[in-house]
Amino acid sequence: MSLAPRVVLVHRTTEYEELVARHGTHGQAAFFLSSRGRDIREIAERHQRAGRALAEVASAVPMTWRQARVERTDLDRFLFAPEDVVVVVGQDGLVANVAKYLAGQPVLGIDADPGRNPGVLVRHRPEDTGSLLAATQSGGGRCDELTMVEAVADDTQRLVALNEIYLGAVGHQTARYRLGLEDDGGVVEAQASSGVLIGTGTGATGWIRSVWQERGGRLRLPAPTEARLLWYVREAWPSPATGTSLVAGELAAATRLQLTVESERLVAFGDGMETDAVQLTWGQTVRVGVCRERLRLVD
Repeated sequence: MSLAPRVVLVHRTTEYEELVARHGTHGQAAFFLSSRGRDIREIAERHQRAGRALAEVASAVPMTWRQARVERTDLDRFLFAPEDVVVVVGQDGLVANVAKYLAGQPVLGIDADPGRNPGVLVRHRPEDTGSLLAATQSGGGRCDELTMVEAVADDTQRLVALNEIYLGAVGHQTARYRLGLEDDGGVVEAQASSGVLIGTGTGATGWIRSVWQERGGRLRLPAPTEARLLWYVREAWPSPATGTSLVAGELAAATRLQLTVESERLVAFGDGMETDAVQLTWGQTVRVGVCRERLRLVD
């Protein structure tokens, strides 16, 4: 006997909830904002819209299906099952946050606040939930297979991201390492920089795009479904011991960027989730490239 599908509703704590949790009551939070020239009503209204969207999506789940909810900060402790349909209610970035924890489950992005989000990943409205869920089971729906990026350390630590992976020092310290491409004849360069950024076509609408624009846009940005990445070294510092010749490039599906740590501590984190980082230390090597798994985003 097969299990009924399970819908996992992914959401995040709103700004209003964070303010009230910090200050204790609505009134105290309102006073705090007013003392800085802000009105709490706008934030409270966004909170209410998010609540209505989540309630509407939950009510659209068929009665015979199972249902679970998980907040963004609990994603690393939640166990997704193969039969899950993941419904993200919120912002584009929330889809990226959940992507690393999945293994082929379809993801439906619901825009909880239309007009404020670009809608790159949260492409649908709450009222569309019922028909989209049905399509995931009937085979009539279409999914975009979005390329992801992975970093694998020599001690088997592994990190996956939808937008980009950052490799560098904690805070604003200088990262020191040796960098090279595996298929580049063994050419390796010692570098001191603000870190290395490796991004996908989905990430080409965010952080990686800002670096791409700063460098003059000479490399072609990948499409979200294209098995190709861009990488950039941020603010490489030339010195007698460090170079700046390997500062940008492309990674095809079979190519890996290799970095060997020459600092006491470097980290790798993906999609802005600094709390879920891979820790690296002297002499460790990490390889970064196109991930075998893809995010199946319902179109």
